[in-house]
This record gives sequence, structure tokens and C-alpha cells, in this order.
Amino acid sequence: MTYVRNAWYVAGWTEDIPAGKPKGMMILDQPVVIWRNEAGAVHALEDRCVHRLAPLSLGRCEGANLRCMYHGFLFDAGGRVVGIPGQEEIPSIARVRSYPVAEQDSWVWVWMGDPARADEGLIPRVNGIDDPGWALRHGTLDYAAEARLINDNLTDFSHLSFVHADSFGANEDFANTQAKVAMIDRGVRIERWVVDQPPVGMPDSPVHFDFYLVYDYFVPGILCLTVKALPLGTIERIGHVEPPEGIELMHLYSAQAVTPTTSRTTRYFFSNGLRAPADPAQVDFVWDITLKAFAEDNEMIEGQQRIIDLDPDRRIMPAAGDKGTILYNRLVDRLVREEQKTGKAA
Repeated sequence: MTYVRNAWYVAGWTEDIPAGKPKGMMILDQPVVIWRNEAGAVHALEDRCVHRLAPLSLGRCEGANLRCMYHGFLFDAGGRVVGIPGQEEIPSIARVRSYPVAEQDSWVWVWMGDPARADEGLIPRVNGIDDPGWALRHGTLDYAAEARLINDNLTDFSHLSFVHADSFGANEDFANTQAKVAMIDRGVRIERWVVDQPPVGMPDSPVHFDFYLVYDYFVPGILCLTVKALPLGTIERIGHVEPPEGIELMHLYSAQAVTPTTSRTTRYFFSNGLRAPADPAQVDFVWDITLKAFAEDNEMIEGQQRIIDLDPDRRIMPAAGDKGTILYNRLVDRLVREEQKTGKAA
């Protein structure tokens, strides 16, 4: 599948990019090296030296520059070679691609498209892991599957009743509820009202609640989710509207990012937790359930990828619950077509 390039992709957690230690990664099938200089600024270049194509991620940080440790070529933050051992004249072609990079909300973001169109205002806002209003845990998970399949998973939560019956604990009534789906700027918003459900992670509990879930899913694969557990009977009383603040018995938040690394691999970044102040034991319980659930997703989606690869041309059969997925994929397809038409994707 072709992905949008004029977009900000999550490259890592800010804490994973320490000063002076270049880090190599793949994003959209492109090798990228990210490093933080002594002043704390983060830079991103093509991870490929112009000389012998060695990885710059095996290089050495020198002030604001990065030196290839194969034959010593020195690159500035813009990708230009500014020093060659034993050679005074530096050809004008001695440069590699640089990528716009930004830090926001605990993530390092890289713009993979036309640098002239890199607008930090397009970075979706999420609650960072250090947000004092939330008690959040965070992690990273690699998939042996293309990112489209993870995007499909996250835009159709009806799978909670089946993939996550033993973790999040949703029963089959969850899948039978109809989600409200609406287009928003560069994404979709999905709301779901579910009645008479067990608590998160406790499928056998005799105590049930109503749940309100709302999340935005932005290009190129950024999820911002809020879940509220409500007293049983709340939805019958207020209808399918956003519940008033303060009546929730539990308030959960999650931010997630899907980054295609290659055509068949993906890196998945996620945070999850409760509104602060929160009981640490309860936060740990929710986190343990989350890790179990995401392992379930990983097993299912990697299995799905293996089956797809056996017959890539086999058509899928859409269902009523696919509306969010269909609208999101149509948005991605439209943005890709626009990039291809203008020729300003890279």
C-alpha cells in the first residue's frame, strides 16, 4: 500500500534519543538516522553516507555535526558534507537528504515528504507521558505486518468483543453497538456508547457499567482515545451524547502511533493510563491488561498478514462496522493521489 508522505511520523519517544548517540531506523522503507546534539536539538538525515553508503547511525556526534565512522566524512545538520579527511575541496553533490524533525508531546516526529510543506501545525496533539493530568505508562511494539492492517484494526473497535474477550473483557454486545463516525480535519472521529459492560479487564465481574468511548484517528496513523466508565443506566437516561464531566467512575486515556517501517513491518508506539490522581495499583492493573490486549492484536494481525501474502489479490468483504475504516482509507487514498498529482511528496 502507498502511504502519505506529507505527514509527520513518530520516530520514537523523546527519552529514546539521548544526546550524542545516533539512532538508525526505517520509516516508509527509507533509512533514517536521528541524533540529538550537545545543545539538545534533534536532527534527522538519510542514514547513508555519500561515500561508500555506510550507515551514518554508526557514526559519531561532533558538536552540531555527525561524522561517518567508516572514512570520516563530516555532515552538518542539513545533510551537507563539511569535511573530508585528506581532501580540501568538497563537491557540491556531497550531501544526503535531511528531514524536518520536531519534538512534541513526548514523541520525536519526522516529516517524510516535501520539506517545504512541513508544517508543525499538522502534528496531532496528544497528552504526553509527562502530562500531570494523567498517570500514563508507555511502550513500543514491532509488527511483522504492514501498517494498513494496524490502521484498519484501530478504526474498527468491534474486534474488542472477540480478540480482547479475555483482556479488555468486552462482551459481544459491544460489537453489536453502532459507532458514530464523522470526518474531521485529516482524520475520522469515532464515538461509541455501550451499555451493561463488565469493568475493563474483569470479564466475569457481576458489576457492570455503561461506557462512552471517543477517539480521533489522524493521518498518518495517530490515535487519541478517551474512555469513560459510567454508572449503569446513564446512557439510557442521557442518550447518545457526550456525558457531562464529573459523572464518570473511571476515565482512561490512550495515545497511539502507527509508523510504517517497511512494506511489511510496522512500529507501534502507545501510552495508556488513568486520569490523575490515580491509584498506582489500578494504573498498573490497566497497563498489564493493555499489554496483554496489544499482544493479542499483534498475534492476530501478523497472522492476517501471513494469510494475505498467500493470495494478495484475494478481495475482502466489507461489513457494516467498517465505516470508520473505509472513510479513513479513502482519506489516505485521496491524499496520496493529490501528492502524486502535484509531484510534491518527496
